[in-house]
Amino acid sequence: MDEKIATRDRILQAAMVRIKHYGYSKTTMAEIAADCGMSPGNIYRFFEAKIDIAEAMARKHYSDHHGELSALARRKDLGVSEKISSVFISRLRDHYRTIDQDEKIVEIADVLARDRPVFTSEVLGQERVIIAALIQEGVDTGLFAPCDANFVAEILQIATVKFTFPRLFANNPLPKLERELRGVLGLIFHGLYIRPGDENPHGRGRIDDALANMS
Repeated sequence: MDEKIATRDRILQAAMVRIKHYGYSKTTMAEIAADCGMSPGNIYRFFEAKIDIAEAMARKHYSDHHGELSALARRKDLGVSEKISSVFISRLRDHYRTIDQDEKIVEIADVLARDRPVFTSEVLGQERVIIAALIQEGVDTGLFAPCDANFVAEILQIATVKFTFPRLFANNPLPKLERELRGVLGLIFHGLYIRPGDENPHGRGRIDDALANMS
């Protein structure tokens, strides 16, 4: 492994250990540097600020989780609705497991949502690509009515926002949250399933027409 990459990983590991123990706000760059046996000035060669360390930690986590979601979406033993449900349930369980292990991680999520909104949008955008592909698969196989898959994927994310951000569900037991999430998804699927007359010669479907009429 390249020496710079190894040092960067060592910094991230040290930062994670200290933040889990003391919290993000009570952790300083100098302390992280000391934990790594580095000078405070040397650590800035790798990260310009503490929030850059927090973002790098989050990027690694979401990169691994995004791979898991992609694998779920490719499963051949599940139907489209089951795969979409699995993606959302997996996301909820991942977030819940993270905060259950250490609530101090929630502080990092709050900081990034506030100070690095572009990063948060990027994470949601990567997830939306997976969801949109599954929606389109449902349309192509005749399960879902014709629709704008990208827009419907965005609506799905908005409808399930409670199950996305830890602050919104932190005080609820996981079984209750999963039951609520499955209920929300069930209602959405009911609206997506194809019905007689959903296809028309103008290339628009019932869902697109309904959304257009609401605007």
